Amino acid sequence: MDDAEFATRHTYGAAEAPVAVVEFGDFECPYCAAAAPILRALVDTSDNQIRLVFRHFPLFQPHPYALTAALAAESAGEQGAFWPMHGKLYAHQDHLRDVDLVRYAEELDLDTASIVGPAAQRFGDAVERDYAAGAAIGVHGTPTVFLGGTPYTGRLELGVLRAEVGRLLRS
Repeated sequence: MDDAEFATRHTYGAAEAPVAVVEFGDFECPYCAAAAPILRALVDTSDNQIRLVFRHFPLFQPHPYALTAALAAESAGEQGAFWPMHGKLYAHQDHLRDVDLVRYAEELDLDTASIVGPAAQRFGDAVERDYAAGAAIGVHGTPTVFLGGTPYTGRLELGVLRAEVGRLLRS
């Protein structure tokens, strides 16, 4: 996978930030939901030094709604609302049926026609590319995080992440 694609999918924060934090996540994963506010806070308090990039890695077996949620997020992204939908999906991850996804899209004032069902399937290739890219670099579970292109295996805590990013910025 080329570096430009790796760190430019759905980006939160300054596009020119020198450090990319790339997360492979699943909208039905409780650990991803717990990590989401920490990763956003890391970006929000970084003085434009960090950008967060989200890549899809739906775990189909334990999470039956992860794929449809990913497709809905892609549809929202096409409408300029990936991050607002990202927030809704994690906030309500116990309600990810089609009717729920459409309701979230309505709340975000999005065109709901492409959020679920056959119309959402056109976003399948993007989700599959993310999943395949993750699998190719050793992603097995979620959340899997890369800091500056390197797998991060430490605790997903704000202070620890700040220290790691600080090391990257100094090197």
